[in-house]
Amino acid sequence: MPQLAFANSFWESFDGLEKLVKAGVRKAMKRFQQLSIAELYADKGLHLESVVNARDPRMRTIRITEFWRGVVLAPDDGTDTFLLLNVVPHDEAYGWAAKRLYTVNSATHALEVRNIVAIEQLTPALEQAAAEAPSLLFAKHSDTVLRDLGVDDQVLRAVRTIIDKPQLNAFASLLPEDQFEVLQYLAEGFSPQEVYQQVVAERRPADASADADQSLERAIINTTTRITLVSSADELTDVLSKPFAAWRVFLHPSQRRVAYRPSYNGPAQVTGGPGTGKTVVALHRVKHLLSRSPGSRILLTTYTTALAAALRENLTQLLDDEKQLARVDVTTVNAYAYRVVRALAGRTPKMIGDADERQIWRRVIRRLDLPWTEQFLRQEYRHVVLAQRITSRGEYLQAPRRGRGTAIGPRRRQQIWDAVEAFTAELRGGGVSTHLQLCAEATRLLGGSDLRRYGFDHVIVDEAQDLHPAQWRVLRAAVLDGPDDLFITGDPHQRIYDSKVSLGSLGISVAGRSGRLRINYRSTAEILTWSTGLLDGSLVEDLGGQGNENLSGYRSLLHGQRPRTAGFPGEQAEVAAVVECVRDWLGQGVRPSEIAVCTRFNILLNKIHDRLVAEGIPAVKVKDQPSAKAEGIRLATMHAMKGLEFRCVAVAGVTASAVPFAKEITPAEVDRLQHGSDMLRERCVLFVACTRAREALYVSWSGAPSPFVSQQSLQ
Repeated sequence: MPQLAFANSFWESFDGLEKLVKAGVRKAMKRFQQLSIAELYADKGLHLESVVNARDPRMRTIRITEFWRGVVLAPDDGTDTFLLLNVVPHDEAYGWAAKRLYTVNSATHALEVRNIVAIEQLTPALEQAAAEAPSLLFAKHSDTVLRDLGVDDQVLRAVRTIIDKPQLNAFASLLPEDQFEVLQYLAEGFSPQEVYQQVVAERRPADASADADQSLERAIINTTTRITLVSSADELTDVLSKPFAAWRVFLHPSQRRVAYRPSYNGPAQVTGGPGTGKTVVALHRVKHLLSRSPGSRILLTTYTTALAAALRENLTQLLDDEKQLARVDVTTVNAYAYRVVRALAGRTPKMIGDADERQIWRRVIRRLDLPWTEQFLRQEYRHVVLAQRITSRGEYLQAPRRGRGTAIGPRRRQQIWDAVEAFTAELRGGGVSTHLQLCAEATRLLGGSDLRRYGFDHVIVDEAQDLHPAQWRVLRAAVLDGPDDLFITGDPHQRIYDSKVSLGSLGISVAGRSGRLRINYRSTAEILTWSTGLLDGSLVEDLGGQGNENLSGYRSLLHGQRPRTAGFPGEQAEVAAVVECVRDWLGQGVRPSEIAVCTRFNILLNKIHDRLVAEGIPAVKVKDQPSAKAEGIRLATMHAMKGLEFRCVAVAGVTASAVPFAKEITPAEVDRLQHGSDMLRERCVLFVACTRAREALYVSWSGAPSPFVSQQSLQ
């Protein structure tokens, strides 16, 4: 009986198909599995036929519906594994298939594809241009070095014509995948040795030295990054029913090496830009630790309730063992601290939010006639007093104020401490506390408790960049020092709450146990390039607070349409356009739950919600924590989009008055460093919202657009 495998090119086409065509795919694939090889070639329903003039003689097409065809790579070596490559309209199928050649990479032993016709047509003209160029991009790398990294002779000829990075990127859809990634790494300045370790070695099978089998079946088995092999009818049904969800827990080899490392001798850290799979790595690390230590208890934690809900949902997809799931506590850091205080202090804490905290600071300022804003004092309290666990006037007078841009003399420090005492006294008088104060109390209580009851064997932290030092201390106190105590994932470019830390000063050293993921497996290169431009090259402090981190080498291997941007004279017209954009995506076969609309504030979000519902389009708000099965467009503020992902995203209300939001920006004359930090945080908020999109991004505004949406982005 034939076996079926699915290439990533198929998933990219399948997700966008109409329901009728998807049903045809399921029917054809089910029929495929029911027939013998001989019956398969004779079946008139599937109509498996060769492609005339195909550059790869194994190319075949099968009938999906009257107007759609599937493109299949058939074995010609006596094996029985077929690879479904694409589903395209009838008239396009034969042209698509005729131009492509599938080969086995000599270094990784993986199956890869090239547009052989386009390469052959382009190369001679490019060779003429290269002969006159002052320099070539890969001139310093010999043919031997490139061949050792898997670059074959046809690609090598084209490579020798490439002048610069933009020209290399123009080859993205033409060159074989592993070879193109090798070239991208070299172009970013990585040494051949580093490229071999990070690309070739991680994808090369363990038995590659003895692997002389170059069959299609063996190549498919070696290509787990881009091919899904299906072995049963039940597995086929499951895979086709939820392809988009599968991406959320799928692990690529570079990620697997990190997630399934047998053990780390202490805290470990993984960073990476949006879509590089940090959350997926964290989830698989949970799975690994559960299987390695049958009795262990794990805290899987993050910053917001919406993120915790998403982690819980995806972990349920990954683990099918209820007993294992019961050993994992998925919650926010603040919620864990709340439980600790309630259990160990014997009281139910009463919490206040940001709005109430600001009101108290305003009252303190009026009462003491202070010259600062509530924002300045609130940040001083968070970033100096709470961050350094300062408990007395004397400690504050001597404390360093790293990251604060305004020098404060002794007399002014006395006044600020008076404000801190007045603020904390009002909280005590009302019997309430802030979340960060609660974390500080939980840390103290855990220090004198039995961690077998209230602590964990392992703590996994996702979206770590936004945690405050007080929250980190809770996590450090929740697990004993030792191997695999803390596993941390995050991206400082997605820091949207202005919490900077030095992990080493908190007793969390990741020296020698840190890595960075550089390949975006979620968003297209077009979405990624546009979104990264919003950061405008700003310097971003790393997670440990010891230096800056950049996006060098960060890229996507996926391609699609450029993001759409649109400005409108008024808000009503913008809302109408957003609804039409959503309707267009739905018309393309995208499910409502795979579409998100986000805004900076709830006022505009509510207007869009009401308009969608009025037009018969189901919509649900992320803050209400809808289940994965709940149908409806997902609506959220930009902050609530953090950690989520969708096929299509509309970011509305990107106006000059909303992004950046003036009330969140410290004036430069008050604190120069904090002003810069606030502006960067506002850029990151928009960056995070836009990078939630996998295939399509739409950005709109009414009136003046945000200054972050540059003129180049508007073209």
